[in-house]
Amino acid sequence: MPSAPAAPVPTQTVRTPSGPLAYTDVGRGSPVVFLHGNPTSARLYRHLLRDLARDHRCIAPDYLGFGRSAAPRAFSYRPPAHATLIEQLLCSLGLSDLTLVLHDWGGPIGMAYALRHPDAVRRLVLMNTWAWPLTHRPLIQGASRLLATPPGRLAVEHGNAFARLVMPATTGAGRQSDWIAAYADALDSPTRRHACWAFARALRTETDWLRALWTQRHQLRECPALLCWGMADPAFGTEACLRRWQDAVGPAVVHRHPSIGHYVPEELGPALVDVIRPFLAS
Repeated sequence: MPSAPAAPVPTQTVRTPSGPLAYTDVGRGSPVVFLHGNPTSARLYRHLLRDLARDHRCIAPDYLGFGRSAAPRAFSYRPPAHATLIEQLLCSLGLSDLTLVLHDWGGPIGMAYALRHPDAVRRLVLMNTWAWPLTHRPLIQGASRLLATPPGRLAVEHGNAFARLVMPATTGAGRQSDWIAAYADALDSPTRRHACWAFARALRTETDWLRALWTQRHQLRECPALLCWGMADPAFGTEACLRRWQDAVGPAVVHRHPSIGHYVPEELGPALVDVIRPFLAS
C-alpha cells in the first residue's frame, strides 16, 4: 500500500519566542482547529483536512518538536508551554465560532485554550483524550513512571521506544499500517524524541496543571460535543472516560468503536469524515 503524504499541505509558519511553529490553514467557512497528541502531528488529521476544507477553514498546527515545526533544544516541551504557543497562534488568527477537534494531549492543550476563550468555541470533537489528573489510572501512571526512569528515557530518546512499542500496543488489533512507521521516522533527532518523552513523563508530572483545567470545566457545560471513542484503547477506551466527558460538556453525541484503539483518526481513516461532518452541520 503506498504511503500517504507525510503532512498536510500547504504549510504556514509563525515565529514564536521558542522557535518556528508550522501549521496548515486551508479552506473557507466556519473554523475547525485540529490539535494532535503524542507522538503524532497534523498528519493525523489529513483525511479530515482534505474533505472538510471544502466548506470549513481548517487549521492544524504541529507542536514544537513534532511534524513540520522546529525542535529547539531550549524549549521545555511541557504541555502548558505547548498550550501557551497554541493559544498565541489561535488568537493571532482572530478565530471565533470555532470547533476544536482534540485527540490525546490535544485534549488538555485545547481545553486550556477553550477555558480561556469560551466565547470563541462553538463545538468540541473529542477522541480518546482527557483533561483531568490521571492519578486514578495505575496503568498509565506506571507506564509514565517507567518511561521517566533513566533506562526508560534512554529507550525513548535513543531507541524511539514510544513510537515503536507504545503506539502498536495501544492500537486496535489489525489496525496497524505504515502510519506507525511514518510517525516513528518523523522522530528523527534526539530533540524530537525528547519532545515525545516529555509528553510521556507529563502523564504523571502535570497533575497540578490538569487539576486546574478540570476545575474550570463548568465553563463549557453547554458546549455541544461529539465523543468519537476507540474502545479497544487500553489506556482511555473505557466507559468511565466517556462518562467524565459526558458529565463535563453537553449535549454530547457518542460514537463507540469497539475494534478501534487509541489512534482513532488513523485507525478509522477516511471513515471518520462520515462521523464528524454531520456533527459539524448540526
